[in-house]
Amino acid sequence: MLEAYLRGVVGNGGMVAAFPDPDHHEPVIPEPSPDGRRRYRTIWISDIHLATRGCNAELLIDFLDSTDSETMYLVGDIIDGWRLKKKFYWPPAHNDIVWRILKRARRGTRIVYIPGNHDEMFRQFTGLNFGGVEIRRAAFHETADGRRLMVLHGDEFDGVMLAHRWLAFVGDALYTGSMALSRWVNAVRRRAGLSYWSLSKMAKHKVKNAVEFISRYEEVVARAAAARKVDGVVCGHIHTAEMRRFDGIDYYNDGDWVEGCTALVEHFDGTMEILHWPEEIARRKARAQAEDAARSLPRAA
Repeated sequence: MLEAYLRGVVGNGGMVAAFPDPDHHEPVIPEPSPDGRRRYRTIWISDIHLATRGCNAELLIDFLDSTDSETMYLVGDIIDGWRLKKKFYWPPAHNDIVWRILKRARRGTRIVYIPGNHDEMFRQFTGLNFGGVEIRRAAFHETADGRRLMVLHGDEFDGVMLAHRWLAFVGDALYTGSMALSRWVNAVRRRAGLSYWSLSKMAKHKVKNAVEFISRYEEVVARAAAARKVDGVVCGHIHTAEMRRFDGIDYYNDGDWVEGCTALVEHFDGTMEILHWPEEIARRKARAQAEDAARSLPRAA
């Protein structure tokens, strides 16, 4: 049933491309050995927007190849169904991301997928298991230090989505345009040897209305968590990674893989951390350059 529906969404050829069998297919970008990866108890990622040109697939693949966890939550907008309905776009790197997620499930990682508004077509399959991936409308996670966290995408609390769905589609079109400009800027930066930089992330922090919207959204989500008698909430949706506390409620947003390229992780003692992956890569390169420079220095007699 699920497979037949997916064929209707992305087409027969797209179905084969989008959902590879990790037991019989190999990714275009080879996966390195999982030995030596940074281990976490839990990883949350969201807003990947596969099927769009804005998806930073190479950065996400690097993240997946560098980390591992007992549980991984996919907190919505993993596949952009809005974009797929308009135009089919699915490069090999997007296929490789799906392959890596399914491969984790094969290795024993618990994968929980909570569809968002851009991949809401999967919500009708809540409760089912696809390739080792559990599909849930929402989830509750208990941290190593005993806190109970509600996990959901977060569009449920977006007033624009609830009251003016048409405006959300207009905003999506404008957002897509800004992402195209950001890709051009970063292509120039790469040729100049500079690191990744997010145009829209900078704009969000500069534009007063955007900052006010994000602040209101965070407070509304935290209040909803308090009403459900949990200790905190993890969400995505607004593409803004954050860790805050509202009246005793822990608010976590894992960000996105279009602009900021961030993930939320739980260490084995229950400590939470946001990983900004472009910064992680920059530090890794700096360490490698420092080690190369140290090796090139003449040894003392």
